[in-house]
Amino acid sequence: MSRGQPKSKTALHVMPGVVGGHDGLPGKNAPAPAQTLDTARRKTLDVQDYVDGVLSGDRTRLARAITLIESNSTGHFAVAQDVLRAILPRTGGSIRVGITGVPGAGKSTFIEALGSYLTGQGKRVAVMAVDPSSTVTGGSILGDKTRMERLATDKMAFIRPSPSGGALGGVTRKTRETLLLFEAAGFDVALVETVGVGQSETAVRSMVDFFLLVLVSGAGDELQGIKKGVVELADAILINKADGANVIPAQAARLEYERALHYLQPATKGWQTIAMTASALTGDGIAEVWGKIQDFVKLTRGSGAFQRRRQTQERDWLRALIESHLVEKFYANNEIQRLLPAMDAAVMSGEMPAAAAAQKLLEAFHVTENSHSPREWHGTGSSGVGP
Repeated sequence: MSRGQPKSKTALHVMPGVVGGHDGLPGKNAPAPAQTLDTARRKTLDVQDYVDGVLSGDRTRLARAITLIESNSTGHFAVAQDVLRAILPRTGGSIRVGITGVPGAGKSTFIEALGSYLTGQGKRVAVMAVDPSSTVTGGSILGDKTRMERLATDKMAFIRPSPSGGALGGVTRKTRETLLLFEAAGFDVALVETVGVGQSETAVRSMVDFFLLVLVSGAGDELQGIKKGVVELADAILINKADGANVIPAQAARLEYERALHYLQPATKGWQTIAMTASALTGDGIAEVWGKIQDFVKLTRGSGAFQRRRQTQERDWLRALIESHLVEKFYANNEIQRLLPAMDAAVMSGEMPAAAAAQKLLEAFHVTENSHSPREWHGTGSSGVGP
C-alpha cells in the first residue's frame, strides 16, 4: 500500500490460477498452457510409454496411467483400453483385500498398520483409498494419504486417493481397472478402502478376493448397529481399537459376533467367516489378521474357489459395463431428452403411472435406435418394462 493511501481502498491482489488437467492430462476445453520447465518435462505419453512405465514399476507413470483410466474423456478411454489390453497378461498376481467399516472404526489407521507390517515382510503394497465426493460440488478432500503418513513415505507402498464420484458403495467406476494396473506393476497386495458401511458397500465384494469388515466395540448394540447384508458378505470381522481399557469390551464384541456368524451362511464356500480383534495403534493382532488372509488364500486356491470368484467377478463386470453403457446411451438419446420432461411431469402430478411412462420412453428409444415400429418390441415382467 502506498504512503498516504486510505486503508479502505487497499486492494487484495490474487494471482491467477493454473489452467490445466491432472497428472499431465489436458483439462476439458482448456487452452494450451505456456511452455514452462514443468510442462516441458511432462511429455505426452503414448500407449507404449504407459505400458512400459507400469510394467517397470515407475510410480510417476503408474499414477498417470491411473489418471488416464479415471478420465471420462472419450479419447482417453480409447487409449486406456489399449493400455489395459497390453498389461492384461501380467495381471492376476496380487491378493486383493477389500476393507470397509463403520465411520470412526479406524479403517485408515488399520490399513497403515497392516500395510507397514506387509512392507516389513518384504511385500509391495498398493492402497486404493476412496473418498466420498460432495453431492453439491462433486469435489473430494482425498485426505487418506495424509492420514497414512508412515505408509505414504514407504518406498514399498503406493497410495492412490480416489474420489467416489457418487459411485455405488464409494467404489469408483474405474477401481477395477486400477487394480489391474497395480497387479501389472508388481504389487503383491492391493488394499481397497471404501467410504463407509451399508448395503451400497457390497460393491467392493465384487472386485476383491477377501472382504474385511472393520468395527469397534462400545458403539451401542453391536449386532443391530450394522446391516446384516454386509456381515453376510464378510470373510472376516475385525473389532479394531482393542487396546487399553477397550480390550475387554472388544473381546466381548468379538464373541458376540462369533456366535451370530454361526447362524449365517459363509460368504465364501468352504471358509467359515471369523471374528477377530486387533489394535492398529499398538499393532497387536495385525500379524494374525494377515495370517488369516493367507489361510483363506491357500484354502480357496486349493479348492478352486479363488479362481472361480475371479472369473465370476469378470463376468459380472462385463454385465455391469453393458448396463452402464445402455443407461448412458438411453439418456443421451435426443428423443428421450425431448420426451423425458413431459413424462417426469406426468408421473409427478399423478396423471400417469411410472411403469406406463417408462414403457412409453423405452418404446420411443427402441424406435429411434432401430427404426422399427414400437409394436415389434415387447416388454417383460409385470410392469411391462424391459429390453
